[in-house]
Amino acid sequence: MTKTNPTKTNARIAFIKARWHSDTVDRAYDGFMAEVPKLIPGAEVDAFNVPGAFEMPLLAKKLAQTGRYDAVVAAALVVDGGIYRHDFVASAVVTGLLNVGLETGIPVFSVSLTPHHYREEEVVAGFFREHFVKKGAEAAEAVRQVLALDAELAAGDRSDAA
Repeated sequence: MTKTNPTKTNARIAFIKARWHSDTVDRAYDGFMAEVPKLIPGAEVDAFNVPGAFEMPLLAKKLAQTGRYDAVVAAALVVDGGIYRHDFVASAVVTGLLNVGLETGIPVFSVSLTPHHYREEEVVAGFFREHFVKKGAEAAEAVRQVLALDAELAAGDRSDAA
């Protein structure tokens, strides 16, 4: 499978959103979409929903294998429910997303946070909604940087590469 060689005007990005705590997770998408037009002009972003964080790596792999996407971003909020299950889920999700990138050659980015002291109180939930906007914007910048590096490597423009 051949990966496309993105430029600033033709990148195609998949954005996966877990539906648990969607009111918070969707803020990452908002932050991402606010920055993409400025950072990667002309980029197309396709959004996909999954039930929870655990389902993200498999969809990321399927999307990466299509050859249609230059990058995949996945966002989730994995909350500490007091039984330590969140640690296992978060670890499996991040490892799974990392493995997708390594196996397919398509960069995969995680906006998956695991707060240990999350509460549904407005002051805490509001903090995380705002934080996810920031993390989504940071993900857009990371995608821009990696796609630019990929384009440089593909063109052989990296004379300083060791």
